[in-house]
Amino acid sequence: MASPIETAIRGVVTQGATALAAFNRARKPAPGAPHPFLTGLHAPMTGELTIEDLEVTGVIPPALDGRYLRIGPNPIAADPRSHHWFVGDGMVHGLRLQGGRARWYGARWIRSNAVSAALGAPRTPGPRHSAFDTVNTNVFGLAGKTWALVEAGGTPVLLGETLESLAYDDFGGTLRGAFSAHPHVDPLTGEAHAITYDSGDQSLVHHVVVGVDGRVRREEPIKVRHGPSIHDCALTARFVLVLDLPVTFSMGALIAGHPFPYPWNPAHPARVGLLPREGAGEEVIWCDVEPCYVFHVANAYDAPDGAVILDAVVHDSMFADPALQGPAAKRTTFERWTIDPAGRTVRRAVIDAAPQEFPRIDERRFGQPHRYAYAMALPQAPDPAFVAATSLYKHDLETGARQVHDFGPHRYPGEFAFVPARADTAEDAGWLIGLVIDAVTETTDLVILDAEDFEREPQASVRIPHRVPPGFHGAWLPSAA
Repeated sequence: MASPIETAIRGVVTQGATALAAFNRARKPAPGAPHPFLTGLHAPMTGELTIEDLEVTGVIPPALDGRYLRIGPNPIAADPRSHHWFVGDGMVHGLRLQGGRARWYGARWIRSNAVSAALGAPRTPGPRHSAFDTVNTNVFGLAGKTWALVEAGGTPVLLGETLESLAYDDFGGTLRGAFSAHPHVDPLTGEAHAITYDSGDQSLVHHVVVGVDGRVRREEPIKVRHGPSIHDCALTARFVLVLDLPVTFSMGALIAGHPFPYPWNPAHPARVGLLPREGAGEEVIWCDVEPCYVFHVANAYDAPDGAVILDAVVHDSMFADPALQGPAAKRTTFERWTIDPAGRTVRRAVIDAAPQEFPRIDERRFGQPHRYAYAMALPQAPDPAFVAATSLYKHDLETGARQVHDFGPHRYPGEFAFVPARADTAEDAGWLIGLVIDAVTETTDLVILDAEDFEREPQASVRIPHRVPPGFHGAWLPSAA
């Protein structure tokens, strides 16, 4: 941990850099073209909504009793000169399914200080680990509670049943530092694991474990260089995987006015760390890998021969062009990495060369061998708005087959979550649930697919009578009953 003197110096430097960054952002010229993340499909919603008893096509499975939640940026007053997709004010969308009905849809801003001030609302209570308190990336359920999440130092926000921001919550005062946008629950223990980083400290990341009681029981520091952006992690029975890849914090980018100061850094060695699940940070087994970037893993597990298997979507680079206002890569593939702890090597093999993102599995298999993975298709050529394909993929990793569910022209899916039909069903016996935008009618459907009959017409869809802007992550949170 940093000493009090180091922390004080870092705080002064950060305050000065932040002030200079704000000055430089204000001096940027107006863009010469429409901002790709403020127009078209990404045009923000202008207010909060509640709609009851929505129109349903088909039959919602009666077993689906809970909420589908999806979060993403929805800036309340964005400046096109400096807006980046990753830093927009968060808005959470939710649909309550019960008894074969869609009882309500709601859209609520995460009440950061800036949003509360813009809405003339009281400040959301609770501690802030970072002065930048925008939360916009993921939603997470544990111990009967629901949190909205972000990374790089932001504190989680506790959400109410109907999506209201109750408080900034550091897991009841048990989280000392930053948290992650991507905790993963080990289905065998019920605990959530995360690798966290803090934009204010480029020398450390942490392995954080939140217990089944919703309180942090482990916050183990791991030494790094350059302040890597670690968006996701993975688990096996033996290890937590640390993805230390060449997207790192840049003070120069911050001072220049870039709102997301994490560019591609070719000077930063790419490596994967295998941290024993209860081990000290000094025990990480570091394994070099070719330069690349991973936002999202599908899963990882231990192989019988002692290797570690990781399935993930891999980008050849990320944020290499600071002029772009969102993610961009020349090549994106779905890959399997075979990591040898003894030889400290990583062997990469392409599962599917088609561009895709947001890989998901049946999360009952997380950290264990799995057969199926699902992902959202991306366009063959990079798209400045990061959305343009109309399909989902289902990968059978045992046979190598890939199935495609195409939603039709001008219908764009986001991330879909897998929901098992019952606790004891087979790996793909259940449903895939997610949002699909219709760009022609400017409406959105919550679509329910039968995972076993993936290419068939949806089992049900719920009509939302407006466009929900493309966001980041979605999750199914079953009712407590």
